[in-house]
Amino acid sequence: MRRRSLFTGLAGLPAAALAAENPEAYWKRIRDEQFHLPAWRAFLNNGSLGIAPKPVVAAVKTYLERSASLEMEEYPRWGYERMDVHRGALAEFIGCPAGELALTHNATEAIGIVASGLDLKAGDEILLTDQEHPSGRGPWLVRQQRHGIQVRQVALPLPPKDPGQIADLLIGSIGPRTRVLSFSGITTTTGMVLPVKEICRAARAKGVLTLVDGAHMHGQIPFRVSDMECDFMAGSPHKWLFAPAGCGLLYVRKEMQERLWPSVTVDGWANPALEAARFMQVGTNNRALFEGMVAGLEFAKAIGPDRIYARIHQLARMAFDRARQTPGLRLLTPDDDRMFGSLVSFQMEPAHFRKFSALCKERRIWIMQSERFRVSAHIHTRPEDIELLFRTLDEARASL
Repeated sequence: MRRRSLFTGLAGLPAAALAAENPEAYWKRIRDEQFHLPAWRAFLNNGSLGIAPKPVVAAVKTYLERSASLEMEEYPRWGYERMDVHRGALAEFIGCPAGELALTHNATEAIGIVASGLDLKAGDEILLTDQEHPSGRGPWLVRQQRHGIQVRQVALPLPPKDPGQIADLLIGSIGPRTRVLSFSGITTTTGMVLPVKEICRAARAKGVLTLVDGAHMHGQIPFRVSDMECDFMAGSPHKWLFAPAGCGLLYVRKEMQERLWPSVTVDGWANPALEAARFMQVGTNNRALFEGMVAGLEFAKAIGPDRIYARIHQLARMAFDRARQTPGLRLLTPDDDRMFGSLVSFQMEPAHFRKFSALCKERRIWIMQSERFRVSAHIHTRPEDIELLFRTLDEARASL
């Protein structure tokens, strides 16, 4: 295939020097010039669904147009193909061999592949935390209902004292029948960053497999998958890596690939030469989305992952400090920069939330609708968006 450049917006990025000289001007230009977000929208729920920048939208559109005119000589799809170029680009970015990576639709599907594909028998135990996304619980609960495995949840403290407390709690909860420890690298409800490497290393020493829900990790915090020492990891590049919705990933450590059964198959599913690509042979799918994913990776690389992390953590710290100063809020995020990236969570009174939610809708502030409230910012988030959020919260509290 003749692969044309997908990243059409590179030339339009502001100069890196501006980021040092006037960072707010730099990030304002990034939002104004690289995203379709209107000025009136304050978007503070990136943790649910990220926003694709203009180069990603353009890449998807371009590929759909090319596939409609059959400019290429191969089928414009994925689901039968190895997708080596796309897997290679993603593997390089997240830090693992391409042979240990499969493309999926989202982290939910990736977790389901692992939960349904491991040989487990009645009485085998799966250990979860009480802060898992419903997609991190559901596949194991199906196995419990169908096959008699046992699912046990460990309650995590809110907020925790330090990473060591979390590691000790999870590892200390492993019992004689525990076969899999399935947990989030960053929890969806509170944004807590768990000490993944320490937990996975200790679990392996006890003969327990580990599945990490990394939906919030890729693109939010700096790390390399291969350094985490996990057996499996699920991911959703559509949250923090600028990919369009419908892009997911599954990491399967090479030594684990023969122990995992595919869930959906076409011919060739048993071919070991495919390595982790065996788990993405699922029939015809929309390849344009993964063209967009590659464009999103290029977009992130052009800005710089370190610069992105510094910015989104700065915004999260701004939200944390503002929440700490607001009466009536219970912070669930620990005051420890190691334990949060760009997700900050706090609890508010139900009566306050109802009024607050209504005001947010009036003012076009997009939030997660829950009394356990989460602020999740990305590079398109403006400091004034966060200030508007807390002014609105103050007004809601004052009106009752």
